[in-house]
Amino acid sequence: MDALQKAASYDIGGLRYAQPFKIRRLGHFGFNVADMDQGLDFYSRLLGFRVTDTRDFSKVPGREEMAKRLQDPRIVFMSHNSDHHAFLLAHKSLGAIFGDDAVSKDITVNQITWQVGTMDEVFAAADYFRGKQVEIRRVGRDMPGSNWHTYIRDPDGHTVELYYGMEQIGWDGRSKPEAMYYRAFREQPELPQISEEQEVRDAVAKGIDINAGNTIQDRSSEEYVVAGVRLPRPFKVTNIGPMSLFVADVGASEAFYTETMGFVRTEAVTWKGHRCVFLRNGGEHHSLSLFPKALRGELGLNPDTSVASMGMQVGSYRQLRDAVSFLKKNGVRQSDAIPPELYPGVDYAAHFLDPAGHCLMLYYYMERVGWDGQPRPAAERRKVGKDWPESLEPMSDSYADPAFMGPLG
Repeated sequence: MDALQKAASYDIGGLRYAQPFKIRRLGHFGFNVADMDQGLDFYSRLLGFRVTDTRDFSKVPGREEMAKRLQDPRIVFMSHNSDHHAFLLAHKSLGAIFGDDAVSKDITVNQITWQVGTMDEVFAAADYFRGKQVEIRRVGRDMPGSNWHTYIRDPDGHTVELYYGMEQIGWDGRSKPEAMYYRAFREQPELPQISEEQEVRDAVAKGIDINAGNTIQDRSSEEYVVAGVRLPRPFKVTNIGPMSLFVADVGASEAFYTETMGFVRTEAVTWKGHRCVFLRNGGEHHSLSLFPKALRGELGLNPDTSVASMGMQVGSYRQLRDAVSFLKKNGVRQSDAIPPELYPGVDYAAHFLDPAGHCLMLYYYMERVGWDGQPRPAAERRKVGKDWPESLEPMSDSYADPAFMGPLG
């Protein structure tokens, strides 16, 4: 590497990248909805997300006036795994307060959050974005959740977060107590910071009851057996994503996510004259897809949200079949609006609408991209018919994605 190349790149753990950060995965996302209780019932009872914390702005010092402008002052933090949160639910009035409505009335996703590997990357990203004239929302550390963050806006006004260090919820289902929120930061902190372990030791030394945090309350009956484990539903969400967005200018958004954010384009598809792109940041076929807004009406999807679909991966093909039956039995609206051409790299999938009209894609398999960066040729992908067989022959990359960590329930 010559001096010019070195000057135009950044060292991340001894490897040089075009950005001072490397996104590892989609970490969490959030929706703003008109009816919080309806949304909570859907995502917890039907999809199995567990409530890890609830933040009521009317009870947060300094946020009382903001809370008065909210039709519901709660933000509910939920998770399908050991992360403190993988999903946030808030009232749609939050969008106006945070300025999303001023950008576009159809922004109902309150954040799209990507995990990087180190704290250094989070705050180097803030300096990098400033140099690129990217709008920065805020920099610091969230509580609850404990994640260190840099928030920005993408070209369409979506709030995008880079984060590191998400709090982990253990076997006892407890989150950090509010008394430990003094370690939140509302601006970019000085580095280095103390470790999480030292933070806990300090809290104990201050006399804080570290076991006083929220405890997950999931008391659903375990009437289904899923791969040898009794669960309240016949499936388990094991991964979130991909996120699919309708954008004003696919080319501009693609340039932002590839050139500024470091995503890699896996594939581009032209469907009925519309160019759609599929981007990744790891070995998955895609974690983000971008569709033109003109396609939204043609597909007949909800005109009030920029979300085309949000992916939810379940543990197996059998679980996917059972999830479809379970959701239909519980009256969830199924949709066939999105054709298979717009989710390449996924074979069997089913789309359902949440109570707010967001489209969710349930699937069990996503194609893995190999060392050469090339996706599987379209002609070699599994042919999916209208009738789903009881079982399938495996693909060469079936069950090749990272295993779900921890027990299913």
